[in-house]
Amino acid sequence: MQNTKLLLTSFTFVGLLALAGCSFPGVYKIDIQQGNVVTQDMIDQLRPGMTRRQVRFIMGNPLLTDTFHADRWDYLYSLQPGGGERQQERISVIFNANDQLVSLSGDFMPGVSRDEAIMGQDSGTTITDPTKNAEQPKPEKPAKPGSLLDQIQKDVDSVETVPVPTPEPLDTSPQ
Repeated sequence: MQNTKLLLTSFTFVGLLALAGCSFPGVYKIDIQQGNVVTQDMIDQLRPGMTRRQVRFIMGNPLLTDTFHADRWDYLYSLQPGGGERQQERISVIFNANDQLVSLSGDFMPGVSRDEAIMGQDSGTTITDPTKNAEQPKPEKPAKPGSLLDQIQKDVDSVETVPVPTPEPLDTSPQ
């Protein structure tokens, strides 16, 4: 009887220690991500004068659209590594009355890589007019006669364009 009580007490004690071990440091905790993932590449693609549809195509749907400020979209992203401190990034995109992109504000800025800004290195990135520095397309080499590419090019060149028929409007006169 004495041994049974001792055995039961020792099993209870070991069980409690095992349960208490669940709160010790080093236990895996998952990373919690919330919001829109926004990268520097996305920000670099934005240009003044873009429409809302173009911005939505690049950035995705905004996390917040303010009812009182319909011309402003907010993109928020937060990451809390397991057991670590929460990090949050924010960017606001502002449109004018014609639904064209006017300005950006927040943690990202065009042409500045966050990693390079933290490390104190100059990225050498400058924002220029893309029409001035447009690369000239390289001339393509002609396809070898009798090759598959040559046959495809001949087929494409021989295609005749056919106008799309337009339907006649319905009679809208009242009877």
